[in-house]
Amino acid sequence: MSAPETVVAPLTTQDAEALVQAARTAAEAAGVAAAISVLDAGGHLLAFRRDDRAVLIAGETSTRKAFTALQLDTPTAGLVDAVQPGGAFHTLPTALDRPLLFIAGGVPVHRDGRLIGAIGVGGGAPEQDHEIATTAVATLG
Repeated sequence: MSAPETVVAPLTTQDAEALVQAARTAAEAAGVAAAISVLDAGGHLLAFRRDDRAVLIAGETSTRKAFTALQLDTPTAGLVDAVQPGGAFHTLPTALDRPLLFIAGGVPVHRDGRLIGAIGVGGGAPEQDHEIATTAVATLG
C-alpha cells in the first residue's frame, strides 16, 4: 500500500499579487525600476508589473527568467556559469525552442517542498534582480 499523496495548494492569483507587491517594495528600496513576472507551475503568467521607468526589455527578461527558474527548478543566478563554454548546460540556451534566459533574477516558488511557480525580476543589475526576487519569495510564507 502506497502512502497517500499530500495535496499542495497551487500558486493563486492572490499569492502572485503578493509576490509582485513584495518585489515592488524591495525594488523601490534598492532604487531599481523593475519589471516583475509571476508564473504558475504550468508556466502561465499569473501576475505582471513593469515600473513605467523600467527599460522596456525588462518585461521580457523578467518573464524569461521566471520561466527558466520554473523549468529547471533552480534560481537562474546559479545557472549562469553552467551555460558558459564548457559548462554542463552550454548548449541548452540554443538547443530548445523555449524562452530560457540564464541571467540572475529568476527564482522558483515552492510550497511544502513542491514547485508551484516562479518569479522573475528584470531591470536592475543581475545581482539586484536576484535579491529582489528572493526577498519576495521569502515573504510568501
